[in-house]
Amino acid sequence: MKERNYALQIAQELQLTEEQVKNTLTLLEGGATIPFISRYRKEATGSLDEVQIGQIRDLHIRYVELDKRRAAILDSIAEQGKLTPELESKINAAMTMSELEDLYLPYRPKRRTRAMMAAEKGLEPLAKIINAQQPVDLHKVASAYVNEEKGVHNVEEALAGARDIIAERISENVSVRARLRGTFRQHSTITTKLIKDKVDEGEKYRMYYDAHEKLAKAPSHRVLAMLRGEEEGILRVSIAPDEERTLDSMKRWLIHGNNNCSQQVWMATTDAYKRLLQPQLETEMRNFFKEKADTEAINVFTQNLRQLLLAAPLGQVTTLAIDPGFRTGCKVVILDPQGKLLYNETIYPHPPVAQYKLASDKIKRLVLQYKVDAIAIGNGTAGRETENFLRYIPFERDVKAYMVNESGASVYSASPVARAEFPNYDVTVRGAVSIGRRLMDPLAELVKIDPKSIGVGQYQHDVNQKRLQESLEATVESCVNYVGVELNTASKELLSYVSGIGPSLAQNIIDYRNEHGPFPSRESLKAVPRFGAKAFEQSAGFLRIRDAENPLDRSAVHPESYAVVNKMAKEMKCTVADLILKEEIRKNINLTHFISAKVGMPTLTDIMKELAKPGRDPRSHFEKFEFDKNVHKIEDLQPGMVLPGIITNITNFGCFVDVGVHQDGLIHISNLSDKRIDNPNEVVHLNQKVMVRVIGVEVERKRISLSLRGVE
Repeated sequence: MKERNYALQIAQELQLTEEQVKNTLTLLEGGATIPFISRYRKEATGSLDEVQIGQIRDLHIRYVELDKRRAAILDSIAEQGKLTPELESKINAAMTMSELEDLYLPYRPKRRTRAMMAAEKGLEPLAKIINAQQPVDLHKVASAYVNEEKGVHNVEEALAGARDIIAERISENVSVRARLRGTFRQHSTITTKLIKDKVDEGEKYRMYYDAHEKLAKAPSHRVLAMLRGEEEGILRVSIAPDEERTLDSMKRWLIHGNNNCSQQVWMATTDAYKRLLQPQLETEMRNFFKEKADTEAINVFTQNLRQLLLAAPLGQVTTLAIDPGFRTGCKVVILDPQGKLLYNETIYPHPPVAQYKLASDKIKRLVLQYKVDAIAIGNGTAGRETENFLRYIPFERDVKAYMVNESGASVYSASPVARAEFPNYDVTVRGAVSIGRRLMDPLAELVKIDPKSIGVGQYQHDVNQKRLQESLEATVESCVNYVGVELNTASKELLSYVSGIGPSLAQNIIDYRNEHGPFPSRESLKAVPRFGAKAFEQSAGFLRIRDAENPLDRSAVHPESYAVVNKMAKEMKCTVADLILKEEIRKNINLTHFISAKVGMPTLTDIMKELAKPGRDPRSHFEKFEFDKNVHKIEDLQPGMVLPGIITNITNFGCFVDVGVHQDGLIHISNLSDKRIDNPNEVVHLNQKVMVRVIGVEVERKRISLSLRGVE
């Protein structure tokens, strides 16, 4: 079966032009990445962004899968000798998987059913007579089908067999299934019950012991929680619309008489719904709403991850990083501006060892000896205590201390990546290095960690893991290419996410760099083994060379556009460096002079923006933050307090805030704004510094309730 051209269909669904979709699909099929298409092929796509390009790709994949299934179904029915021109036309016209499967249902190979056995007893003609719902002497008609040899011993058995046939036909009717599917999607209630004798195990599901709500309006986090409770054997979950109302609807669709035959059809209809349709559609609704909840949860996760990856970097400064601890001490490392480990040691400023003076003297000496500019402190165990300890050290140079979110640092420190980089150091030293580097450049360090281990998102273990992984990896790729990568200092992990490169080529780049020294230009990348023209095209614009002779190699201008910039410089009778340095020259450039078949105004506009600020970091500027100096543990909190905090996680039901007590507090969505909001991301973002009011504290349960409402 020939693959269809779905460009027009996709364009209509996404409200784009057919040309935009066709050109985008052509680029994708040619091996172009989404970041590359979005940034460097705006003329072809009409300046579509990454989200739109991703939607085009995903819809096309869905339609291709639909075509594959369509072909398999047509082959199956044809092999059975039951493929009519009318049926083939309906199958070819189907545009959703559920519609396709409904058409296939009567022909799908299945185990022997009650309807099959009734048909084998010769009761199909009787079923047709009854289904016509005409006034007949039903007892007399059915008597003709009593046959001891075929196992039909009396009239009631004949009628029961006929009803089985009718019930199966109803359950396989495309129109009935489509109508019921709409009813289930719009009017289903999800109901949960505690399984007997599971009270002790199911405390965390207390609110779902006897719960019910309209499924279409149930928030994704509650749907996932209910289904998880069922998976763990704590809850029993059922999904269905009101049975009486649903059967009344089916009665209006299927019963068109008032006689004995109509009564038999009604009995068959009730049986079809309860025995066949309701269980099938409940399973379908579980899958449908689970997928919907997965999509929402994954979207929350990817939004959080993007914000975390694009957090403001402190920059390349000599850093002292501390992974705090009580009994095992605080691991201290010194990192040079490029993140290279220069020194490590363990100090014990806290009980039970409490070598306060010795620890203080060591830190003071290290700061002076290595000319430390910044101190990074992990925000886990003993983090606030270590921050307080540092506050009283009389440093002889200007040095600032910063709390750093250490989620995932332990995962990194035990990973093969960390072991390969620091084979002679234990996990505690590696963890401290990760904390320091995370302050200097969050993106460069976090790409080394599995995104699922970073500690943002909701119900991440309950969603489709393949979809989650693909979405998170796409988010990391998007962020890396949005910021750009310094070619001569980037790690293998960072280079792996650059458009068109991947792990294998990244390793080749590292090996070549180690052997031949820093790359002098983008062009020199072509000497890397297996780094072909396609890889160069896709990646070059996202790679930066800070010390390159050609100033364009330090920018986001793609090498394919260097000739255009050189032409601009020639027309303005200056150098490319002059174009970058002198705004008055750029203002006098007439961009229409440089439009060609390959270069349009979108690309020229991007070039001018880049010449104004070549290689600029698009991330926000780093801001200093401090917790309340009088608050260190949950017992210090009192309702009514207004405290500084940092948003650490965002979910559909609110967000979590670190106020410096080793236990994040929750701002419920109802307390995020004086206005009603549907998505917390409308008003807050990850790593945002906020002032919050404490509205409730449960010390024993370690629960803190916070509010943004009315806080200035």
